[in-house]
Amino acid sequence: MPSAAVHAPPVPSGGATADDSGDLGAFGYEQQLHRKLGKFASFAAGFSFVSILTTIFQLFGLGFGFAGPAFFWTWPVVFVGQFMVALNFAELAARYPISGAIYQWSRRMGGEVVGWFAGWFMILAQMVTASAAAIALQVVLPNVWSGFQILGEDSTLTSASGAANAVLLGSVLLVLTTFINCIGVNWMSRINNIGVTCEIVGVIAVVGMFLTHAQRGPQVVFDTGTAGTDPGYGWAWIVSGLMAAYVMVGFGSAGELAEETRNPRRVAPRTIRLALSVSALGGGLMIIGALMAAPSLTDGRLAAEGLPYVLSSILSSPWGTLLLADVAVAVFVCTLAIQTAASRLVFSMARDGRLPASQVLSKVNARTGTPIAPSVLIGIVCIAILAVNVGNSAIFATLSSVCIILIYLAYLMVTVPLLLRRLKGWPHGGPQVDVDGRSLFSLGRLGLPVNILAVGYGALMVVNLSWPRAEVFDPGGDYPLLRWAAPVTVAAVIALGILCFPRGRTVPNPVTIGA
Repeated sequence: MPSAAVHAPPVPSGGATADDSGDLGAFGYEQQLHRKLGKFASFAAGFSFVSILTTIFQLFGLGFGFAGPAFFWTWPVVFVGQFMVALNFAELAARYPISGAIYQWSRRMGGEVVGWFAGWFMILAQMVTASAAAIALQVVLPNVWSGFQILGEDSTLTSASGAANAVLLGSVLLVLTTFINCIGVNWMSRINNIGVTCEIVGVIAVVGMFLTHAQRGPQVVFDTGTAGTDPGYGWAWIVSGLMAAYVMVGFGSAGELAEETRNPRRVAPRTIRLALSVSALGGGLMIIGALMAAPSLTDGRLAAEGLPYVLSSILSSPWGTLLLADVAVAVFVCTLAIQTAASRLVFSMARDGRLPASQVLSKVNARTGTPIAPSVLIGIVCIAILAVNVGNSAIFATLSSVCIILIYLAYLMVTVPLLLRRLKGWPHGGPQVDVDGRSLFSLGRLGLPVNILAVGYGALMVVNLSWPRAEVFDPGGDYPLLRWAAPVTVAAVIALGILCFPRGRTVPNPVTIGA
């Protein structure tokens, strides 16, 4: 097994590394994936993973139901915390432009065991997240056209027919995204770019529609409503922050596609920060706009129905239908982006011999330049996870919530070892440059305080997400044990990870050069 920390090879001053392939070769890896992605495609990968048009559409009612209009203020708080994490990720992306970003960064900062578990957490979380994104089609498509309700008549996601139909629609979507991921990154990026463009236009249209139909002023965000009287509004406000925490993840996807991006040392750090910032701005405007345009803040419908309630009250067909179709496009590209990121993570770990069947999972199709086996595997597992929703939609919803905790834990497995390395003087050496001779992104003297803030925020959010609240994990009161789902699931994932850990295997081409 390699030493406890695996470092990056230095990038010679003046851009002596001739091209991106040679840069990757300095880490001991051969260029196998096709390097086709530019700046916008890299940005689109992170933006479509966050997918505010999908996630806020789904989760607005969660935040509002707990803390009323003032839940808005959890949005900038979570953004600031996640931006501290993103700044650390950006600095690492500039120095380690390798697929499987979270795994590669944590491995190089904290060693093989830390890296493996970070990758393990992210793989499981991304598969559940992809399934949760795919199931969101049920919230949208039957409202676009009743013909999409193929099984039964009740389209409500929690009903028997709605749950079954959601699995059917989600499975079809996952088959499509799997196919796209198999035919090449070129097609994936084209479709993703078109989808992200549609989503940005949709966000602008939604915000514009809300603001032009405002029923009240922006001061509504200071209204605490009637929520949170017991045990206190502060507690309710903290719980409402789960909505923002669920949404603002996945911005590091630009790092997952580093080996398919041109000049990733320069592009990935910028697009990681930009994807999160644009998502936060657009999402914040959507939340304020919805609060201003909602017909009522007290009739219970805003908490129960969320954004669809506001949209249906101010939009008539065909504009409302067109907007819902745009949300469906956002769901599509969100699922595609998550599955793509997950497949690159599996490929990266398999290439290092860290997964069962690594020889199969690490193969790249020479013609398409994509790792087909990981894409197919993830598609199959995601469809299997979807099947849980047929038997019990409450358990599926709980799984979706718990997987976000795994993502935050994986983030901590990057930021905590990075902080320890900073205390020992990381990054070592002088300024580094990309292949064009321009300086890499660096936090400089701000690195240590930003890193400390990122770790503190991540730790607090893991506690907040994991807290055994019945109103989050068992809102119907039918399964009391589900309130302990977070700590139990995390413990189970760790135990399973210990059993699956590849003991005795060595990582091919361990790189221990440089700073």
